[in-house]
Amino acid sequence: MLKIESPQKVGLHPDRWKTCLKLLVDFCKSDQTPAAGLLVSREGKTTGTHLFGRQQLSGVNGSIQDDAIFLIASITKPLVAMAILQLVERGHFSLADRVTEFIPDFGKEGKHGITVRHLLTHTSGLPDMLPANRELRIDHAPLAEFVKQTAQIKPDFSAGRGVQYQSMGFAILGEIIQQVSGKTCAEYLQSEFFTPLGMHDTTLGAPDDWFAGEEPTINRIAEIRTPEDMEGCDWNWNNRYWQQLGAPWGGLLTTPMDLARFGQMMLNKGEVDGT
Repeated sequence: MLKIESPQKVGLHPDRWKTCLKLLVDFCKSDQTPAAGLLVSREGKTTGTHLFGRQQLSGVNGSIQDDAIFLIASITKPLVAMAILQLVERGHFSLADRVTEFIPDFGKEGKHGITVRHLLTHTSGLPDMLPANRELRIDHAPLAEFVKQTAQIKPDFSAGRGVQYQSMGFAILGEIIQQVSGKTCAEYLQSEFFTPLGMHDTTLGAPDDWFAGEEPTINRIAEIRTPEDMEGCDWNWNNRYWQQLGAPWGGLLTTPMDLARFGQMMLNKGEVDGT
């Protein structure tokens, strides 16, 4: 898909490109971030994947692996949004449809007027995180519990009357995907995007087989720094619970090259290598 070339052939200014790479080297050396991955492409050409930093926070395993996988957090949201828009394009529902058409219990506490469009545009009035977010994670709650509690809360404002970043809106979008397609959000993304596009190192929630064998795939995930109140917990971003939860708002695991394939698909108006 992407041909590896020199910076000049990619269309990058060599000196400025070196400056960009040095910035990431310095960020990792000064521990502003433990690890980073970069891939830039232009007109089907790239200088390749550039990886920096260390694989583990402790630094025991030294520098980052050349096949490192990253938890890309909220970059998950645009991919889930793409799945919603694909279902809209296929005629399963419209952006103006109310969420209650798919999740009847969602209409509680004045949420009856919230539409799919409100969820996508962060104008639903839902919170970023639930009041019991920490408790849910401590209990290793499944996604269904996040959806259930989101359906029960009162929004901070009426739909369309404000803008507020809301991860829980994407929890609901993931549930809509499941109700309409009969597949979980993770299964839908896998079958409709990741597998056809050859994104072999990408998954929303790590499957059990990533933890199996003498060299489990899970070891390829670069650890990320967590807030102080999450350190040492068995539910933070570096633990199996979160890695397997498959949160539609921030649980995607992928590589720079895989993510580049998705981006190239968008640039090519929905096609990569004939798929």
